[in-house]
Amino acid sequence: MSQTSVPPAGAVVAPAARATQARRAGARGRGRSPLRSVLLHATLVVASLIAIGPIVWVLFSSFKPGYAVQSSELTLVKDPTLANYLYVLTETRFLRWFLNSVVVAAFTMLIGIFIAATTGYAVSRFNFPGRRPLMMVFLVTQMFPMPILIVPIYMIMAGLGLINTPPSLIIANLTIAVPFCAWMLKGYFDSIPTALDEAAAIDGCGPFATFWRVVLPLARPALAVTGFYAFLTAWGEVAYASAFIQEDRNFTLAYGLQQFVPQFNPQWEYLTASAVLVTIPAGIVFLVAQRHLVSGLTGGGIKE
Repeated sequence: MSQTSVPPAGAVVAPAARATQARRAGARGRGRSPLRSVLLHATLVVASLIAIGPIVWVLFSSFKPGYAVQSSELTLVKDPTLANYLYVLTETRFLRWFLNSVVVAAFTMLIGIFIAATTGYAVSRFNFPGRRPLMMVFLVTQMFPMPILIVPIYMIMAGLGLINTPPSLIIANLTIAVPFCAWMLKGYFDSIPTALDEAAAIDGCGPFATFWRVVLPLARPALAVTGFYAFLTAWGEVAYASAFIQEDRNFTLAYGLQQFVPQFNPQWEYLTASAVLVTIPAGIVFLVAQRHLVSGLTGGGIKE
């Protein structure tokens, strides 16, 4: 004889409660007045225009001749031309500066991710003397303005004979990128269950094998975020480049663009064209990392 099972009370109440909350939320949404809706959307539109306005102005100005850029007349594109791009690419050291920036940014990103990942994993998983002071040192280094650090880092680089070389910029940029990235990765590693480490140890993996084969693949979102941050840190850095680099053939892009705006004869048409070209590599890196950015930024924010 079959018996009819009675579902527990919680299984009925929970869906009912969710339905009630949904109806209340819908009622609140329907209760918004047309005026509030218009004001909200108008505010969002204005904020978007303010954000993209300078970018659009630079893009359009890069196709204008010099007299049109410096003219007081407001036009989108007047006498459009590609001469600005041709001049920048063929008559200046832009390509050399581009290569220098790629080398500095790529090595900063790769070395920074490796150091930050190993440091964050060690601090997250192991209890060793000086663990908390180490993380506090990383935090304190973020409080110092960059100009304060230029002189001591310059003296160190001069002692090592690295002035006017890309390694000096790579090392200097790592002092900015590694502390922040280590903190972020430490928080993300904290959210990965330690049971995975224990299971890997049972299978015969040592600490580094566990880190490399088990934990690191799970931390791809955080690695994408930290890599993107390290790349942008080196790609747009100017202060260290202006202090450590002395020959124009060793300039980075961010520092080399200053050559287009001398004190008495600024060449805005060439600067805007260069600025558009500079954003392309950063945009490519963003497109590669963007699907991991949200999960990487929020992954270490909740502890289970």
